[in-house]
Amino acid sequence: MLTQRAKQVDRKPMTFLESIYLWNILKGMGITISHLFKKKVTINYPEQTRSFSKVWRGLHVLNRDEAGRENCTACGLCAVACPAEAITMEAAERLPGEEHLYREEKYAAKYEINMLRCIFCGLCEEACPKDAIYLSQSIAPANYGRKGFIYKKEDLLIPHPKEEPEAYQKALGEKATIN
Repeated sequence: MLTQRAKQVDRKPMTFLESIYLWNILKGMGITISHLFKKKVTINYPEQTRSFSKVWRGLHVLNRDEAGRENCTACGLCAVACPAEAITMEAAERLPGEEHLYREEKYAAKYEINMLRCIFCGLCEEACPKDAIYLSQSIAPANYGRKGFIYKKEDLLIPHPKEEPEAYQKALGEKATIN
């Protein structure tokens, strides 16, 4: 015995009341009845929404700058930092005349996140040098098929700030007040 916490087991025979477990049944029923009078923790989702912590991590969002150009330069640091290997991307070079779409010469032609693999750790957000990806405060919607959980670049891209300013501010969420 290293800890000196050993306890001798009591092996005395049970009494009649102990053998029919009446006391344990009454204790269990008492706990069940006490829960009937407590406040319910269920939230009626469509009508009510649950409040989350400020640091809660939800769906991923690909960010744009104020002019509406994509921040992502397809450097691949987010994909390398992801421990679940949920991010895949393909890079392409910006063509002449596409300066209004992309900030840098290189951009992500294909960007996918497999939400079935994602563990919402936030390492992709920390690894990104261009603040191109962040985890928003929105909840991932339910889906019945596997393909519905693979988000492509079009699904992740934040709305255009000049064409849809209200949707852009909503997508920024708490990030707009933190920065």
